[in-house]
Amino acid sequence: MEYLLKRISYLQGLCDGYDLDTTTNEGKIISELVDILSDVIDEMRESREEIEDYVDIIEEDLADLEDYVYENDDIEFDLYDDDFDFDDLEIYDEDEDEAEEE
Repeated sequence: MEYLLKRISYLQGLCDGYDLDTTTNEGKIISELVDILSDVIDEMRESREEIEDYVDIIEEDLADLEDYVYENDDIEFDLYDDDFDFDDLEIYDEDEDEAEEE
């Protein structure tokens, strides 16, 4: 969009630099077209800013929702981390049960 803004500014500069005669039909048309293009770029810039603000709001809401939904998942997945040592878990051992029965 910045590229378009530069091109429109260039057109405005050309119109001013060539002393475009706005009293002729062609001059009026060209001048009006450049003004319209400038207005279109301004509207596009405003729309883009509004969309960016809206996306930021959606991202914040999504982050809040993810925190709410997945708040306990970190605790549950700690058991399955790569660095978890399964040897430390107390596991049912049949040999111990047989020794206790005797």
